[in-house]
Amino acid sequence: MPFLISRKTKPSYDVIVVGSGAAGGQTAYTLAMEGAKVLMLEAGRNYDPVVETPMFNTNNTAPLGGADTPDKPFGFFDATIDGGWEVPGEPYTNASDDPKRQFTWWRARMLGGRTNHWGRISLRNGPYDFKPYSRDGLGFDWPISYEDVAPYYDKVEMLVGVYGSNEGFENTPDSPDGVLLPPPKMRAHELYTQKYAKTLGIPVIPIHRAVLTQRLDSARLAKKLHPDNPTAQRVIAQAMEERAACFWATNCGRGCSIKANYQSTTVHIPPALASGNLDILTDAMGYRVLLDDAGKAKGVTYIDRKTRDEKTVTARVIVLAASSAESVRMLLNSKSPSHPEGLANSSGLVGKYIMDTVGADFGGQIPALENLPPHNDDGAGGGHAYVPWWLYKEQLAGKLGFARGYHIEIGGGRGMPGAYTSSGLERLTGGSYGAKFKEDARRYYGSHVHYSGRGEMIPNEDSFCEIDPTVKDKWGIPVLRFHWKWSGHETRQAKHMQETFASIIEAMGGRIGRKPEADGSDAIAHGGEIIHEVGGTIMGSDPRKSVTNQWCQTWDVKNLFITDGGPFVSNADKNPTLTIMALAWRAADHILGEMRKGNL
Repeated sequence: MPFLISRKTKPSYDVIVVGSGAAGGQTAYTLAMEGAKVLMLEAGRNYDPVVETPMFNTNNTAPLGGADTPDKPFGFFDATIDGGWEVPGEPYTNASDDPKRQFTWWRARMLGGRTNHWGRISLRNGPYDFKPYSRDGLGFDWPISYEDVAPYYDKVEMLVGVYGSNEGFENTPDSPDGVLLPPPKMRAHELYTQKYAKTLGIPVIPIHRAVLTQRLDSARLAKKLHPDNPTAQRVIAQAMEERAACFWATNCGRGCSIKANYQSTTVHIPPALASGNLDILTDAMGYRVLLDDAGKAKGVTYIDRKTRDEKTVTARVIVLAASSAESVRMLLNSKSPSHPEGLANSSGLVGKYIMDTVGADFGGQIPALENLPPHNDDGAGGGHAYVPWWLYKEQLAGKLGFARGYHIEIGGGRGMPGAYTSSGLERLTGGSYGAKFKEDARRYYGSHVHYSGRGEMIPNEDSFCEIDPTVKDKWGIPVLRFHWKWSGHETRQAKHMQETFASIIEAMGGRIGRKPEADGSDAIAHGGEIIHEVGGTIMGSDPRKSVTNQWCQTWDVKNLFITDGGPFVSNADKNPTLTIMALAWRAADHILGEMRKGNL
């Protein structure tokens, strides 16, 4: 039985993977499909979106109209279980009392982690993104290039299913023919944005998202993904056949019972289980990595969340894929006489250079979109279009005042009404009630647009995490303490975002409720709020200046790997999940090769 309880685990495995989300799911999939015996440890409970997703529940049937609450920050029907920025009994701390210097840490205690509720935006890092220091002298270069990762982007896109188009924009890589699925048509608010943004020199193009707009070509893709492995071809072809194309039923953040979007729980884990090579332990809170007398990793100690017992499992190779900050926590808690500052920390950089995505938002009301005829434009559970960063040349010439760019995500339309659908009406109407209120609600419903900027943060020495000297969680595990600081590059970027969004709304003849913030530090989202934290175990070519090498392998312990966002050297404006999966696949291939050679 692949889902185990503690006493049923094997004496030892080829690989232990800690974490089950994008990194853990991809790592376990690649290893198991090629024959390695894998044990996956997941801190949260088992979760099956096929039976647990509220696909057809409308918000009016939920408490508070489906509105967000402290235990459900993204609304009542959001897929996240036992998670959010606050997890009961599992605190973290901040070194500063200044709200602008604090980091908010999102966790999802469930099988599949954040992949169950994420936005599915799947953008490739471009060539500039792997060599940012060479371009502007800030931050660090990765020890790898776009060409090293491109074949793995291809594989991930074919496996999970990504819709989009090839537009040939600078540092916005295209995918090979036959990889992307057709993008859905743009909706009214996206088309209107496209029309008027063009007058400002701002391009609006189809976005790339991990949602099936048509069924996968299972026979063709299986051969491409596993060309020399007939067993893996059979298993993944069957898994692909079980996925249906999206029929625009609901927001992807609820999960997907027909497996149309990417979740580790519907895409990576089922075929890995079907291979017969994966065991899963849920409710297993990873604590620390254990070493043998030769200094190699030999196992993982975890807390059984149901019994509170401390347990140990062993393997030839250990892979931490628990999220960048959680993996850092495990390393720093794995102190020993030979590693007094934490495991894999001879450089002193474990926990250093953590990053999030720069975020700023702005919206307005568009008279041209009032009184639209009733129609359903929910679409593929999220955006169909976006703006890639378009000012590379101006930025390189030093004309913008900040060094790295951002993309724009477009929101609006006549999606499923929620608790706040009519908010803002009073500002437009002066207040109304009864029949007039209903008339106003119909008139303005769907006429609001909002834009979200998602930009690159440059790593800095003031953004890091460490073990809090006194605070422990309910399991007795020492918790993380965060230090955080945005640089002027990020705050000026956030200011530019809001000014750009306001200019687009005004070009559309729209109305803005407030002016853009004069100070970018008031416009920028808090650290961690965008839920794109990476770094903390950065990769490099010099063991003195990095924690991992180009294969996500720790310099200090050769059979210990980190395949989540921790090894990220920079955090491009592109959402990190696709790159996490590509690097995890690449690292898993390296692990397989080294095990076959007897090096691990």
